[in-house]
Amino acid sequence: MLPQWLAAANGHGYRAPEALLPALLDAARARTDLRPAALALAGPRALWLARLNDAWKFVLRGSGGPAEPSAAADPGRVRRLWEEGLFAERVALLTALRRRDPREGLELLVTTWATERAEDRLLFLDSLRDTLAATDEPFLEQALSDRSRNVRATAAELLSTLPGSALAARMARRAHAHVSADRSADPAVIVVEAPHECDAGMQRDGVAPKPPSGRGERSWWLGQLVEAAPLEGWCERFAGRTPAAIVALPVADDWRTELHDAWCRAAVRQRNAEWARALLGAPAAPAQDAEVAPAGSSRDLTKLLTVLPADERARWVAEFIAAHGLSDAFRMLGVCAVPWAEPLGRSVVDALDIARDAGSYPWSFSGVMGLAERCLDPAAADRLDMLTAVTDEPEGASPGSGGYWSEAFQRLVGTLRLRATMRDELAPPSGDPDGRSAR
Repeated sequence: MLPQWLAAANGHGYRAPEALLPALLDAARARTDLRPAALALAGPRALWLARLNDAWKFVLRGSGGPAEPSAAADPGRVRRLWEEGLFAERVALLTALRRRDPREGLELLVTTWATERAEDRLLFLDSLRDTLAATDEPFLEQALSDRSRNVRATAAELLSTLPGSALAARMARRAHAHVSADRSADPAVIVVEAPHECDAGMQRDGVAPKPPSGRGERSWWLGQLVEAAPLEGWCERFAGRTPAAIVALPVADDWRTELHDAWCRAAVRQRNAEWARALLGAPAAPAQDAEVAPAGSSRDLTKLLTVLPADERARWVAEFIAAHGLSDAFRMLGVCAVPWAEPLGRSVVDALDIARDAGSYPWSFSGVMGLAERCLDPAAADRLDMLTAVTDEPEGASPGSGGYWSEAFQRLVGTLRLRATMRDELAPPSGDPDGRSAR
């Protein structure tokens, strides 16, 4: 429950009492997932303490450590911190400047770019991702010629997500040259002619020439071209069809899986909800239509779900569970917002209840039960009380499964009530609407 407690405390604007800072930093040291929220609650004193204790040096190395917002106000201090600071302090500074003004942050990065280590250049590039702007294009185009292959690949990936970038246009021309519609067929059919070579221009734009083991060269090159091409261009390429209509078109010569997998990666990279929606299809489809996620596909439905708005994502997963149960839904549940919105929470509980009535092994669902304890809305505790009773075991059920299920539901209800208590105790007291009193 600690991640949720920290998130709630930060949400109310609390700060950690100074006497508890060592324990808070120890907890963050042991669990990297706690670090951003723990350090936010600790505040600027975490940096001061970290300089006094080697065990807390992770605060200075990053991992969500607090930036120094005052640095941006003093150009001299900015330059000193950039040239002399620890790497994590430099990343935090660059991130803070980029959030204020992407151009200003980039100008600072350029001053030392040529002398940075390859691994640092890569991480600096990655820090531009969330604040990417059209003004970054000339710098990223130059990075396509970087001596580090990983830096070149990251620069190409970032450029492919910039609408209107020259690289995106180049990749679109290449991809469209290899994927077209045969309009003589009725209905139209998508025809694929994969590249026969990976020339120097393709390699400079981020296409890796050597495929992984088990992949053919031509399909590997094609997938990279399609993944980097702007998705909007395909609607024009296919006579104004919508993404859903394009996805529904038949693909000749067994290229459907390769093509759709590349479109899925493009939808995730470009955060295109319309294409993600089309490629996911109806929630019932993945188990019923072998072409949606066929064997051997690299498609990741969970990543596609992250592109959808949170409420739509929860509805899709709820309908998926209602149609297919929980066996393939664990990772999908992990990307849904907490607490789970209805009908997702109800769908999970109903599926667990059905599994119990069917005599399934309760320990087969321990992972979902653990997620439910952390993610169900605490308000559901009272209506779940009825599930804590020991039921008659159906014929063929695992011996003792009724008792195991009862204990699992009791633990679920107990944890939900604990979370409700935690939430209520963190709520600002009467007369303190801002919730900033130390507690």
